[in-house]
Amino acid sequence: MTEPKITELQPMPADWQRALAVVAHPDDLEYGCSAAVAAWTDEGREVVYVLATRGEAGIDTLEPAKCGPLREREQRASAAVVGVTQVEFLDHQDGVVEYGTALRRDIAAAIRRHRPELVITLNHRDTWGGVAWNTPDHVAVGRAVLDAAGDAGNRWIFPELVEQGLEPWNGVRWVAVAGSASPTHAADASAGLERAVHSLLEHRSYIEALTDEDPETYARGFLTANATAAGERFGGRPAVAFEVFNR
Repeated sequence: MTEPKITELQPMPADWQRALAVVAHPDDLEYGCSAAVAAWTDEGREVVYVLATRGEAGIDTLEPAKCGPLREREQRASAAVVGVTQVEFLDHQDGVVEYGTALRRDIAAAIRRHRPELVITLNHRDTWGGVAWNTPDHVAVGRAVLDAAGDAGNRWIFPELVEQGLEPWNGVRWVAVAGSASPTHAADASAGLERAVHSLLEHRSYIEALTDEDPETYARGFLTANATAAGERFGGRPAVAFEVFNR
């Protein structure tokens, strides 16, 4: 029996200047794709982060009123490590984010504000590769991002946004989903992997609540393993994989 052929991942599109990354929680991008973000900002591209929640329900030993501001600070510090200076929060409630028109409207508004060519989000499917169940927040936000990329360009959907001065933006050319079990493309993580590790380490409060392992050992091991696995389909180079939807 012959071994199944590994399908090579294609390089990420390069003809863009502005990207908007929209995810549910602080740390989602650091676990998913910050090595790619570091490389992109090094190239002079603009990347903005938008988070649906402040992650206030993410640490069992810390009440939400204290946890939310802490995780916001950690997220801003984390973003700065990879060259991202704009971080916005939509203030949906952590753990109970609902897919629907309110979420789509907020994300469409962000897309209209920032006018990206590339939109990035996290796995919107029910599972992580059929192995682990995904969280409702990831599913809701990822699905809403895919829909809002179209909503942002239609002036008759959410017309109140036009009244607020947010004209339609139909310039989104791709939506890239990190953490997908069906990736199609990849970005070289060689130059950004070390900063990705330090970016994840900025979420120290969350990591220390999550595991007893040394935080740097944990972060480096997790990100290196993922980059190496993706690199097996990308010429052997460490990589961040994405499922890319063209628009």
